[in-house]
Amino acid sequence: MFSTSSQRKFWTFSDENELARHREKHNLDYISRHGHQIDEYQRYNFFLSPEEERLLLRQYELHLKEFCKRFSPPMPKGVVGTAFHYFKRFYLYNSSMDYHPKEILATCVYLACKVEEFNVSIGQFVANIKGDRDKASDIILNNELLLMQQLNYHLTIHNPFRPVEGFLIDIKTRCCTLPNPERLRSGIDEFLEKVFLTDACLLYAPSQIALAAVLHAASKEQENLDSYVTDMLFRDAGPDKLAILIEAVRKIRSMVKMVESPARERVRVIEKKLDRCRNQENNPDSEIYKRRMREALDEDDIPHTGPSRMSLDTSGVTQVLSPSAS
Repeated sequence: MFSTSSQRKFWTFSDENELARHREKHNLDYISRHGHQIDEYQRYNFFLSPEEERLLLRQYELHLKEFCKRFSPPMPKGVVGTAFHYFKRFYLYNSSMDYHPKEILATCVYLACKVEEFNVSIGQFVANIKGDRDKASDIILNNELLLMQQLNYHLTIHNPFRPVEGFLIDIKTRCCTLPNPERLRSGIDEFLEKVFLTDACLLYAPSQIALAAVLHAASKEQENLDSYVTDMLFRDAGPDKLAILIEAVRKIRSMVKMVESPARERVRVIEKKLDRCRNQENNPDSEIYKRRMREALDEDDIPHTGPSRMSLDTSGVTQVLSPSAS
């Protein structure tokens, strides 16, 4: 149950300001660790600001959505929702300057496939990635344990999809004023696709998000479910509880309404800046990363000839996740 879950206890936050504080803290922590020899003016121009990190991550959330949409075999909604949760949680406590989102994104989706029992092998998974699939496979597998550690091994996710089905069954059973509730599905799916591009899943219960989706879809169909909510669904709830629910639904719908894609030119500038300021110890293309991988192989007495597969670049992952890929 969500009410007793790790999601409720550890990963549901009070408001957007709390999320912003977490993100700003880890942005500043990274800059203080890596920019102590740079004066304040140069720091501003060299490192990403919290706002720039948010814009960059919003763009990669769009890449995540498109990657899952194009995935073969078709990916269940639950896997997509879980991948979004992992991605958002990871970057609540880590900076994109420390771990590039193009690498963490694919790992989030792969781990979500496992947790949601969508059985695809790593070979099948990277078959959806353009470029060198061996390289992509190494990056994903190298980051998998890191991702689980950063999630504190809280891997079970409560998504809004099941509550949506519950609401639709209840509406069909008790709400006689709404003919053919199935026609709400397209509006619900559209809403839930957008809701994962917001921080709603870090702030509200899955049932609240599901109800917001149902009410949004009903509104699009020129239907009003207010009496269903107040007189049937929450008939026995006190006025205070009902007011809290109504405010939560209003805020979720407002967040979805404000979703917009970042300006591509701005994102390109940020990505160039990231290439300069990212942590080279976590960059598979850097010499320091390659040397560390070689040392790790030597310590394990594994014969090493030629370039390590661990050191290969992420062009395959980047290509499949870029808007220009087709």
